[in-house]
Amino acid sequence: MKSNKLLFLIEVSIFTALALLLDILPLGFKIWAQGGSVSFAMIPVFIIAFRWGLKGGLLSGFLWGILQVATGNAYILTPLQGFIDYAIAFTVIGFAGIFAMQVQEAVKDGKVKTYLTYITAGVLLGSGLRFLAHYIAGIVFFGSAIEGQPAWLYSLLYNMSYMFPSFVLSTLIVFFLFHKQPRALLNLASN
Repeated sequence: MKSNKLLFLIEVSIFTALALLLDILPLGFKIWAQGGSVSFAMIPVFIIAFRWGLKGGLLSGFLWGILQVATGNAYILTPLQGFIDYAIAFTVIGFAGIFAMQVQEAVKDGKVKTYLTYITAGVLLGSGLRFLAHYIAGIVFFGSAIEGQPAWLYSLLYNMSYMFPSFVLSTLIVFFLFHKQPRALLNLASN
């Protein structure tokens, strides 16, 4: 039992650090000066969520958000905006872990369409909740950056411009990883 907890903590730590590294390295497409980029950075959090479930996904996402603040990579105007954009927005990515058991069972059974469906649903849930947090923060704290454009529309377009491509990229890569290396991505310790 102790080795399971230790393995959990080690994996969450390593994959969270990988998420931060992928976020910092110029591998993605930095779109906006106030934050937001199309990157590979959510993928490690999704992998942890599908390996360890809700607990692992939420913890990894939360730690990634906190690390962004700690390393100075956060764009914070007020404490509440920072909390929504970093603590909440990155934590909720981990809700993909709701589908962990379904993904793992489908991978074990070799049901490709089933685990593609659950991976897509999990990545959509995590990405959608992250988008929602950034969208709300954008409306409340940033208003409209373009004169004459409503804040809700600006925040919608701004956040969709990087969140939708990140969702598509994450879905494809997580599915590819589970498809090509299913045994390496399954949490065999919990079975």
